[in-house]
Amino acid sequence: MRSRHGFTLIELLVVMAVIAALLAVAAPRYFNSVDRSREVALRQNLATLRDAIDKFRADTGQYPETLDALVEKKYLRAVPVDPQTDSDATWLLLPPPGAGKTGVYDVKSGAAGQARDGSAFGDW
Repeated sequence: MRSRHGFTLIELLVVMAVIAALLAVAAPRYFNSVDRSREVALRQNLATLRDAIDKFRADTGQYPETLDALVEKKYLRAVPVDPQTDSDATWLLLPPPGAGKTGVYDVKSGAAGQARDGSAFGDW
């Protein structure tokens, strides 16, 4: 009598069904946590940029002309990356209120779309 080694087709299908069920539960949680972490990183990067702009204004009496000026004057090590666009060049730079004033008064994300709470990234 020959002994058979290996798995039957039914055993393989059962194992694949169990793996598919586990993935169906785990995948949405994973992608939800990735989106949540990008939003948290965006909020933190915006807070860091705004704090550096405020410190620059307090020290020099004027707003920086660009975000690179914050790096040159050592207020930042590097311009943070917008985690929604994966680029440091997509920040929207807002001028100071009032006519004739120049510089960077505030920054907003240049990312299109909405956060999980329904607000637009560009409104943060």
